[in-house]
Amino acid sequence: MSHPRYCIRVSQYDPSLHNKLVCTTVHTIDADEATASRGMQTKSNTGSGKGSTGDQGKNAQGKNAPTQGQTLTFPFRDTEWCCTIRFDPIDGHPGCYDVKAHIKLKKGQAKHCNVGFECIFDNWSTNNYVLLPAAAYNGNRFESRRIAYSPKLFDPRDIGPAKAPIISDVPRLNISEGPSEIHDRSGAVTTPSIGFYAPATSEGFWLLTTQATRLGDYGYKITETRDRRRSVLSVSAPVVRELNQYHIADNQYPSTDHAPDWQEGDSVDMRISLFSFDCPNIQALFTCWNDIRHHLIPRPAPLMSVPFSSTFNIQMEKFNRDNWVEQHGYYSVGMREMFLQDWQTGWTGGMITTYPLLFHGDDVTRQRVLRNFDFLFPKGISPSGFFWDSGETSRGIFHWYGGDIRKPHTANWHLIRKSADALYYIIKQFKLMRAKGIPVKPGWEEGTWQVAEAFLNLWKTHGQFGQFVDARTGMIVVGGSTSAGIAPAALALTADYFKNPSYLSIAEEAAEYYYHQFVCNGLSMGGPGDALQNPDSESAYGLLESFALLFEHTGKKAWLDRAEAVACQFATWVMGYDYVFPEASTLGKLGVKTRGAVFANTQNKHGSPGICTHSGLALLRLFRATGKKKYLELLRDIARFIPQMLSHPKNPTEGMPIGWMTERVSTTDWFEGIGELMYGSTWAETALMLTATEIPAVYVIPDKDFAFAFDALEARLVDGEDKPSRLWLKNPSGETVTATIMAETAGERAKPLGENALLHCRQIHLQPGNEDLIDLQKTR
Repeated sequence: MSHPRYCIRVSQYDPSLHNKLVCTTVHTIDADEATASRGMQTKSNTGSGKGSTGDQGKNAQGKNAPTQGQTLTFPFRDTEWCCTIRFDPIDGHPGCYDVKAHIKLKKGQAKHCNVGFECIFDNWSTNNYVLLPAAAYNGNRFESRRIAYSPKLFDPRDIGPAKAPIISDVPRLNISEGPSEIHDRSGAVTTPSIGFYAPATSEGFWLLTTQATRLGDYGYKITETRDRRRSVLSVSAPVVRELNQYHIADNQYPSTDHAPDWQEGDSVDMRISLFSFDCPNIQALFTCWNDIRHHLIPRPAPLMSVPFSSTFNIQMEKFNRDNWVEQHGYYSVGMREMFLQDWQTGWTGGMITTYPLLFHGDDVTRQRVLRNFDFLFPKGISPSGFFWDSGETSRGIFHWYGGDIRKPHTANWHLIRKSADALYYIIKQFKLMRAKGIPVKPGWEEGTWQVAEAFLNLWKTHGQFGQFVDARTGMIVVGGSTSAGIAPAALALTADYFKNPSYLSIAEEAAEYYYHQFVCNGLSMGGPGDALQNPDSESAYGLLESFALLFEHTGKKAWLDRAEAVACQFATWVMGYDYVFPEASTLGKLGVKTRGAVFANTQNKHGSPGICTHSGLALLRLFRATGKKKYLELLRDIARFIPQMLSHPKNPTEGMPIGWMTERVSTTDWFEGIGELMYGSTWAETALMLTATEIPAVYVIPDKDFAFAFDALEARLVDGEDKPSRLWLKNPSGETVTATIMAETAGERAKPLGENALLHCRQIHLQPGNEDLIDLQKTR
């Protein structure tokens, strides 16, 4: 694939027709003329309709890109525009450039216009893997169905264990004939960027921008010609989506974007970075992105939000006040306004919330957790051997459900991820009970063993776990996907708990399948039950936890390498910068910093407080195995973001009771609107409790002079008699902190972390503003 040709574009739209494109002019940047320091020669193409970029000017090879500022002037209808553009080489990245473009209306007035920068790629192929972090994986080039939220497949031709993935109606490149285009806004990606990998030439390309110009968010667009032999990657200021924009599960929603009017002298500055590089495989595209994602938007200083420990008692009180159902003895996952907010096994909290409550809860809470186990066993096991999917209390009677009862044909479709989640966290709790001296009832173990056996039978029958299984028969209804990405981790824990190596064997087989079928293809999909098989972050993290645990349980370096690969892909779902919200928006008024928010999936296009539904512990496991600090930094970003979204007594969210937390942080207009909230009690509360339970406030390796604070603390090692042997801590927050200190030597770090690692770690209490100097002792 040749280097791209670069163009400047001005476009005009008709707002009365949902921003139908009226006219556009495109001007090619002549790199040869620019590098010769002569006046830039341009050719233009002006016309009505879409406006082709055409074969204008000379091919701007990356190595010849202009290094001097160049100015071109061009007419557009009854106006005159000028653009000064400069390409500066990026140190350490041959053939890569920082681009600065200043575009100005020199004469006249222009209504409803935006401007753009385009990269034209010839010799394009549909085999190219296109990536917009958190928005499109493989260009979302899959079969798609336009089904209202919450979508479930209903055509029998789409249903079966061996069908290709099907996604909802989201921005995507066309898998069939006809127009092919993705058009989205910069806030829809976790770091403003768009890239691709070309397998035919082993080349990769990344285009990065800042979040916005003075006109607002950038527009991101990739368009393929009908013969798919050429593509255009463009960024525009501001975003103006023609005719349609995306709105929850509907990519045909009328566009509401606003193309501004320009007065003579109005201008806009665009900042863009272009990276071309050798790219032997899809993984290399992700690796490059991880290396350069902070190039244009520097990594912000770590957020100092509400400390973990100051949130736990608030949440424990909330769950006992609002979620506890005394009659049947269980913690509901929500406020019981409908069956999916009453009980769901796994996913949104059922048998997950009980883990941190058992770990840290008071006596009353722990007794309720044990009652929750009695509630689940044995009645919570469906005829398939898997857990029932969901349930609710109605007229004093609890009803167990196999699937989504709102759609009769899916009434017994059990999301397999739910049983995998529950198996994983139940085994963790069994291990915790043993460590605390709490008897594990044989009936609980029998039911758990039954679920593990159902997974073994499913694998032996189908060679996969699928996405949905029939709650009555245990057979796969909808196949494929990485929905049960956490299943290998659950089976590895089960093998250890029941001392049965057959579970570990199946765990490795399943993980091999996931790695080769999905990870090597840059995909994780089908984790949520409400987004068909759209790419998602939840199953990506499940795979990360599984691979990291398999490394600990087997000692095989291949699993460590694969865990690092998945971590690189998972990072694309995590916001790497602080989005600037509109000042009048709810999140703008709250001053929310978005670095560390985790995007859900390509359908539900919002950030979230935490991973659904995990603490991020696998990233600590990865650091311990590799010594790479980037995993701790990613985990800290995620962990510190979560508490600021909790409705806290000292930081209440208007309209949200104390202890409640939204699941949505919207940096795009997919549903509630940019900077607006979904008000409710959600799984994110469990993610925060898991973080406070499994992630230490401070992690220390004294003999390596290493201290790292995950919680909102300042920490460093200082010299003592055996230097360094003392830990200096400061609590800059306005809350009392109970800080769990995990200290281990470099030798201890080489051993498996195991489960419940923080159970016997030292805890330090710090009042607001106080400092402390701690003599370190082994705490594990």
